[in-house]
Amino acid sequence: MTTRIRRWVPFIPLAVLVLLALIGPFVVPFQPERVAGAAARPPGDGFLFGTDSTGMDVFSRTIVAARINLLMALLVTLAATAFGVPLGMVIGMNEARRGPLGWFGRAGTRVVDLSDAVPALIVGVVVVGLFGASVASLTVALAILLMPNQIRLTRVEVLKVRHDAYLDAARMAGLSNARIMVRHVLPNSVRPALENASFVFGLSIIVSASLGFLGLGLRPPTPEWGVMIASGVSDVMLGRWWTALFPALALCVAVASASAAGAAITRLSRGTARR
Repeated sequence: MTTRIRRWVPFIPLAVLVLLALIGPFVVPFQPERVAGAAARPPGDGFLFGTDSTGMDVFSRTIVAARINLLMALLVTLAATAFGVPLGMVIGMNEARRGPLGWFGRAGTRVVDLSDAVPALIVGVVVVGLFGASVASLTVALAILLMPNQIRLTRVEVLKVRHDAYLDAARMAGLSNARIMVRHVLPNSVRPALENASFVFGLSIIVSASLGFLGLGLRPPTPEWGVMIASGVSDVMLGRWWTALFPALALCVAVASASAAGAAITRLSRGTARR
């Protein structure tokens, strides 16, 4: 296996999951929200992953749930990065200044620091209680929860470059602060946040599934891994291990795939930078 091929191997599991999320709902053997057979049938005999306590096909629900979980994780990652990077850049560039911009920068730093003291699940519970459990409300809540990670990483990089000589030269050339941030600061401070996107992606899957496990996620019979694991816990006590095992395995594979892809992206970007 050549070096070039080995570089792309870590992306294969995540690519397969994305493919399943795209085409899975069209190729599953049964409707994921309808009864497909007798309740609590073990794997085999026409049901690859068996059926749950209501008679719905576990295989079809696990595959279709990939679309919901991965879509939410993707939207959360995009929103947290798209809003977190500019906020981190503005905070880092202005927190040492005087006046309103300086107050905003210092206040933003304190808010980001305080966000570490608030458990993500607690905020999720509050948001679900106020706005209900839907893909939109969960996506907004998770994006707000995970945005401080991207803000913090961007701010740290901005603090490293804000006094560099090329920025002083740009100021002497008459460029406004906005143009300096977009043309010079952003390209030199965005890489850590982009590398961290895989962590945000995986963490959003875990938190959304945790809310579903606690009964605060999407409402049954909507196929979602956390909801499926929660409903299968009681079945495990009765020896029906398959109803919780397969969605739990899918959840683990999704998080591990995102982590492997993120590590590969980091290696590739750093190798490119060294050249």
